[in-house]
Amino acid sequence: MKNVFVLGGTGFLGYFTVKELVKRGYKVSTLSRHAMPTEDLLPREVEHRVGNINDMSDEDIQKMLKGIDGFIYASGADERTLPEAPAMKFFYEANVLPTQRIARLAKQAGVKKFVLLSSYFAHFAEEWSDIPLKNNAYPRSRMLQEEVAFMEGEGVMDVMSLRLPYIFGVMPGRMPLWTMFVNRVKDQKIVSVLGGGTAMVTAQQVAEATIGALEHGEHSAKYSICGLNMKHSEFHQMVVDALGQEEDSTVKVVPLAQMKPVMEQIDEKNAEAGKEQGVHMSMMAEIQNRDAYLDPADTMSILKYNEYDIRASIEETLRKCVQG
Repeated sequence: MKNVFVLGGTGFLGYFTVKELVKRGYKVSTLSRHAMPTEDLLPREVEHRVGNINDMSDEDIQKMLKGIDGFIYASGADERTLPEAPAMKFFYEANVLPTQRIARLAKQAGVKKFVLLSSYFAHFAEEWSDIPLKNNAYPRSRMLQEEVAFMEGEGVMDVMSLRLPYIFGVMPGRMPLWTMFVNRVKDQKIVSVLGGGTAMVTAQQVAEATIGALEHGEHSAKYSICGLNMKHSEFHQMVVDALGQEEDSTVKVVPLAQMKPVMEQIDEKNAEAGKEQGVHMSMMAEIQNRDAYLDPADTMSILKYNEYDIRASIEETLRKCVQG
């Protein structure tokens, strides 16, 4: 397997994955909706096109994928999007339908390996049966996205899913998404957080795990990757420290009963505006009150991604957010 196509190669995860593929000697081509944020973002040997794959004909996509051995799907809408209600329709059309079509066309073009970059929300929607997380539009779309891709590839093309947690790292020309966390904490005397925690990885680990799935993954496997587990209170303290607010801000863990009504009010305001979150804020409160932890040992030896200093990556990411 020598030729790999990355959908979304100038995005955050695509960028790191393309660089790692080139480093390992793969021939890489990519399509992205927007021009590169900096001229020299990608290595010169990468074939880069600008365009929306969803606007392309079946014939043009198959022609583009001729001779491609592996396909990496690093595109789609995530839970931060606030679409018009119903959110289920939006995420179905943004995540499920395009994936099904492209997986089918990739298979017809002769692609043998297809890696889908998904979310750990799908993992916990399956794990946490005591809360209706799987009824929320975003995780439900991610689970269905996986299933249609698996079924499209059945018997012909190996399809694997990488379920991704919090991801840290910096790239040229783009601000990290964690800027929203920094802005939320800036100048706050009390930073209220819930008592749970989350799994975390670096973008480099995602790149290595993605290639690991290409090289070692099994068809229909769902790999929930992790490098470190951390409480939300510790992460927010790192945000406070990055802002230089150690003397002015206090991170306070509050009970779910105190936070959930606030989140429910956000859901109500969204509904009044005709909007709906992919994960309702009231459900997000439930999630953030739990330890959404993963065991690196479950996937690291299979996908062969390396350990990194994730706290150092968080610090680097937050510095860029603060400096702008």
